[in-house]
Amino acid sequence: MEATKKVLNKEGGLLPLMEAFYSIQGEGFHSGKSAYFLRIGGCDVGCHWCDVKESWDANLHPLTKVEDIIKEIDETKINTVVITGGEPLMWNMDLLCSRLKQKGIKVHLETSGAYPLSGDFDWICLSPKKNQKALDEIKPLANELKIIVQNKHDLKWAEAQKQSVSTSCKLYLQPEWSKIELVMPLITDFVMENTHWQISLQTHKYMNLP
Repeated sequence: MEATKKVLNKEGGLLPLMEAFYSIQGEGFHSGKSAYFLRIGGCDVGCHWCDVKESWDANLHPLTKVEDIIKEIDETKINTVVITGGEPLMWNMDLLCSRLKQKGIKVHLETSGAYPLSGDFDWICLSPKKNQKALDEIKPLANELKIIVQNKHDLKWAEAQKQSVSTSCKLYLQPEWSKIELVMPLITDFVMENTHWQISLQTHKYMNLP
């Protein structure tokens, strides 16, 4: 039985599902749109300001069959699934994406880019972190670059990250939630001087949504 689980896990048939819920996308380009979220457990990037640290240890979350995940989605009226984490690319996303695409569902990914890409996505939100760099192979594929800003140095770092994405990639600066009052003036001034950037806010927190 354990051997079977290991094989299924490697092939993407089992995923450490932390939570699944229907809500509103609160950040970035698709902010304000309804979506079904799949939060996959497991992350070793270790952002100290992460607001879902309980997702880091994949062992805390039950290995769930992709077929069971799909069954739950079938009971909703969704047309978009957002795969987030944790860091979902620690796992094989091929099977999950394939099953969702078969149902005509758009699949979005939120990733730090620290692991090789698997799965077929309609939208990739790349949010790279300083403590574990994004892979070069993922950067040109990003539809959206989202940089979390907690100090003025992050703005210079954001400009450096911009050099590796495509010219069509949407560029967002998002204040780290616990320091929003401190960094928002910095971000505002920066965006007004560098008009290729936009501001992203965690609007779901203002709306008290998950």
